[in-house]
Amino acid sequence: MESTTDVHVESARIQKQIENHFGTSGSSLLFEFRQMENKVRLDLITINPRHSQSFLFHTEIGYDKLDVLRKMLEYVQSYRDKESPYTVQWMAHGDKELNTSYFRARNMYEALDKLYFGRDMNTITVFSVVLNPVS
Repeated sequence: MESTTDVHVESARIQKQIENHFGTSGSSLLFEFRQMENKVRLDLITINPRHSQSFLFHTEIGYDKLDVLRKMLEYVQSYRDKESPYTVQWMAHGDKELNTSYFRARNMYEALDKLYFGRDMNTITVFSVVLNPVS
C-alpha cells in the first residue's frame, strides 16, 4: 500500500507531465477534481490569457485521483490522433471583438460543450463551428 506522501508525489509528477505536454502554448491549466459516489472526476480546464476565458479541455473519470490522472495523461498524449480539430468563432455578450478558439473533439456538439463548459449558454454567441482539415 502506498503512503499518503507517495500518492501526492505521484499525483504532482503526473500533473507536471500533463502540463509539460502543453509546453508554452500560452494557456494555463486548471485541474478540477470532484468526488462522485465511488469515483473521481477530473475536468482539465484551459485558461486563455488573451481573452481571459476558460474552456474544458477534457473530462476523465477514474477510481481515485491517481487513476484519473493517469487516464488524463494517456488522453493528452494521444488526443490528436483520435479527435478532429474544430475552430469556433464566438463573442461574449458585451464584447465588441470576435474571438476564435480551437478544440479537439469527436464531433461539433462536443466542441460546443467544451466552449460552454461552466457558463450560461446565453453569455456567448457562436458565429461558426468549422471542422478543420487534418494535415
